[in-house]
Amino acid sequence: MKAVKLFSVVGLAWLFTTKLVAQQTEIELDPITVTASLHPVSSSVTGRNIIVIKGDQFSKLPVNSIDELLRYLPGLEVQMRGPMGSQSDIVLRGGTFQQVLVILDGIRINDPNTGHFNSYIPIAPAEIDRIEVLKGASSAIYGSEAVGGVIQIITKSFAAKRAQKSKQLTAQGTAGQFGLLNGQLGGFYQNKNTAVAGGVISNNATGQPQRGIRGYFHNTSASVSISQYLNQYWNISYRSAFDQRDFAAQNFYTTFKSDTANEKVSTYWNQLKLAFEKEQQSFSLNIGYKAVKDQYQFNSVGTPNLNKSNLLQGLAVYKWVAAPTTTITTGAQWVNKQLTSNDRGNHTLNQAGSFLIVDQKIGTHATISPAMRVEWNNRSGWQLVPQVNTSYKIPGWQFRGSVGRTTRDADFTERFNNYNKSFVAGGSIGNPDLVSENSFSYEAGTDFFGLKNMKISTTFFKQHFTQLIDYVTTPYAAMPRKDNLSPTGTYALAQNIGKVNSTGVELDMQYNKKFQNNQQLWATFGFTWIDSKSNNSTPSFYLSSHAKYFTNFNLRYAVKRFSVSLNGLYKQRVPQSSTAINANISREYFVLNAQLQAFVYKNKASVFMQADNVFDKQYSDILGSQMPGRWLMGGFKVTL
Repeated sequence: MKAVKLFSVVGLAWLFTTKLVAQQTEIELDPITVTASLHPVSSSVTGRNIIVIKGDQFSKLPVNSIDELLRYLPGLEVQMRGPMGSQSDIVLRGGTFQQVLVILDGIRINDPNTGHFNSYIPIAPAEIDRIEVLKGASSAIYGSEAVGGVIQIITKSFAAKRAQKSKQLTAQGTAGQFGLLNGQLGGFYQNKNTAVAGGVISNNATGQPQRGIRGYFHNTSASVSISQYLNQYWNISYRSAFDQRDFAAQNFYTTFKSDTANEKVSTYWNQLKLAFEKEQQSFSLNIGYKAVKDQYQFNSVGTPNLNKSNLLQGLAVYKWVAAPTTTITTGAQWVNKQLTSNDRGNHTLNQAGSFLIVDQKIGTHATISPAMRVEWNNRSGWQLVPQVNTSYKIPGWQFRGSVGRTTRDADFTERFNNYNKSFVAGGSIGNPDLVSENSFSYEAGTDFFGLKNMKISTTFFKQHFTQLIDYVTTPYAAMPRKDNLSPTGTYALAQNIGKVNSTGVELDMQYNKKFQNNQQLWATFGFTWIDSKSNNSTPSFYLSSHAKYFTNFNLRYAVKRFSVSLNGLYKQRVPQSSTAINANISREYFVLNAQLQAFVYKNKASVFMQADNVFDKQYSDILGSQMPGRWLMGGFKVTL
């Protein structure tokens, strides 16, 4: 703990000292965002805490998958069960992993089966233009699941502007310990009104030893997209993607000694967007289809769970600049969710929503953005979801606030897990009687832009949940349905917890500086404190797993032909233990990754050495899911 505090203090002092002595170069720390209001606007007038990172940082940092990149963004707690894209749960502001909505070019990709698949983003890193992270309540715009926040991946082809020319080709190969062989290839090409992008990323290893097995993985994503301007007003874009994950899943979901699980998840994704923009009006129609096949085998003698889910959706958005100070955005959404499963049965759910957002400037400095959404599904009925965001911006500062309601309906796993089996000796049990969870959230914060090249954001937030959905240890006698259960079994039942209150503080820093003599320093830093209290006498599973104190950072320094990159995180949480598998969740841990890169041909071709988990820390984010120790690797990168 002392070492982490010392590192943070020294790092901050270094950044401020460097700022004072270096030659100034303007950079953009107030980027244009579309996630907060569904139309382009500077982040400093949204009234929200937003982190934006460019896609090219993926190739500059010691990360191997998109979920690893998210893991080190300020304020994001990514609870990893396995390395390099095997499986990760994304947590924002201490909620459950189902409370974060993940969007790809405007369309949700959250799987109707389980939130465990939210990190399976079917896109090659070479296609990513930027990642926008919107923290806090967002259900008034996006509907169910947008409780803790929204992560949107915006790609180069879908973001391409008319009448531009650009081309880029990237390739990377990595080899290392434990049979590691990773590869990436991708490119983007635009010639005036036509833009094409595509790529593939593949991570493979025989893996580090676990309890009687090895933690192998074979994870591959491939995507291709095209965008075409039909004329100066109309544009059409299309994407198709395939994602395949095959990995060891020992104790990902249980703490049983007999668990030697493996899992295979295949995803097909197709997306079509038609957009129109002329003068003060714009319109877009997004259609998305996702098909997922998930095969989970608990051990070599067990019958695999086979789940097939489908997600079909449409989203229409209309924006009208009614006056120089007034912008009105409205839209409608329809979502169809389906599941076919030998474990959870066959189910269908339809949901729909319509929304209205008004962005109103008041005088020179203030903006207010009220929003209202009407949400419906054929299981829970109608809900009204309001929200108001405010911003007051003066030179060097933004003062912001937000208050709103959120909602989330249970996914198919929470409702029907282990429901269709003839006999279940123990584990997590679904509950078809779950009602939608709701919360009332409010926050206040400031953004400081007074120092060139640096942005500092602070936010205070509170969330009041009612009927929050989570798993709670429940004795056999208290189970509402006992048909396929054992009187001696140990179970965790999905329940609506009465009330949960969370209070938190966030500190985010971003710094980007170009110096003389071909030097550059890029850094991000995040600190989050969260205190959650429940009126439930038995602690719920996922709510009690979030960190109370959480710090993560990125640091990259480049000089001439060399660069060094570091990222790391520190978290403090509630300790847990399981005597059955001799596993524990430590009270705290600190993990550091490092990469040294040297260019061998101008700034286009380089070689690198990388060490993940430099200090060989033995740790887990989820009880029983052992994360890898130190992992050494090296390779090459080419950008043309």
